[in-house]
Amino acid sequence: MTNAATMPPLTDLHPTPDDILGDTLEGLSSTPKRLSSKYFYDARGSHLFEQITRQPEYYLTRVELALLEASMPAIAAAVNDCPHVVEYGSGSGRKTRLLLAGLTDPVAYTPIEISRSALLASVERLAEAFPGIEMLPVCADFTQPVPVPRPEREAGHTLVFFPGSTLGNFTADAAESLLCSMRKTMGARGQALVGIDLVKDAATIEAAYNDAAGVTAAFTLNLLTRLNRDVGTNFQPDGFRHQARYVSERERIETCLVSTRDQEVQVDGRRFHFQDGEAMQVEYSHKYTDASFQALIARAGLKVVERWNAPGDAFGLRLLQPA
Repeated sequence: MTNAATMPPLTDLHPTPDDILGDTLEGLSSTPKRLSSKYFYDARGSHLFEQITRQPEYYLTRVELALLEASMPAIAAAVNDCPHVVEYGSGSGRKTRLLLAGLTDPVAYTPIEISRSALLASVERLAEAFPGIEMLPVCADFTQPVPVPRPEREAGHTLVFFPGSTLGNFTADAAESLLCSMRKTMGARGQALVGIDLVKDAATIEAAYNDAAGVTAAFTLNLLTRLNRDVGTNFQPDGFRHQARYVSERERIETCLVSTRDQEVQVDGRRFHFQDGEAMQVEYSHKYTDASFQALIARAGLKVVERWNAPGDAFGLRLLQPA
């Protein structure tokens, strides 16, 4: 175990309860009501998501890991030497481990993660596995511009790593804004390795977000428990049910929490009424074709320079650079 004296320095820009409260009030005042999926990942939410990735229906992590492992020699050849790897969201670090082991002389690793507990646990494991790579974790919301720490050894360039199809959780406008921020982070000589889930049959996609064991439902409902604890809402989680449907005309999963009765929720002295059957949007999960993805990144001033697909085009990795 890494002791406290040798733990990497943490840059802590973690959102405050006021940030979460403001987002919650804004979402509940919208029509239809919504909550931000970026607040899924408290300690329990992060643990539940790791369980989701191991469910038989959830193909995304399993297929992406296999694709990353199989494509790593080609990825390493396409990525410039001595990169500073900046990852948007760190999770368990399983994919990061494959990437850092396969790249040529990575100088430093900066995960930007909103969950402090998940961030510290992941960095501790990676620091032990890669003692020659400087660890510079940042606890922050990567959907906002984040200053990236400078490593002691000069890096050849910045490689942004954004696996797991997380880009698909954003609306088109928000995804474009995030990609513009990514372009600034990587700089003129930088690159980005991005995971995207590809359009396929609706039944396969929909099953991934409705596992038989109910882990995804528990993960979604945990958002209400987290808000109750952190901002003093009084959601009754047993008064809502998880619903995830694939909407083919929009090429995305739309995940909602549906009220199972007429009820009121209080937030910061304000009351919000839910009708029986009313759906509150909590997450999108967009799926892409090559055409739709290239149109999106072009608006952000980026282009695809290399592409790797899993068998059957189940999932894709794209290497980007400024256009």
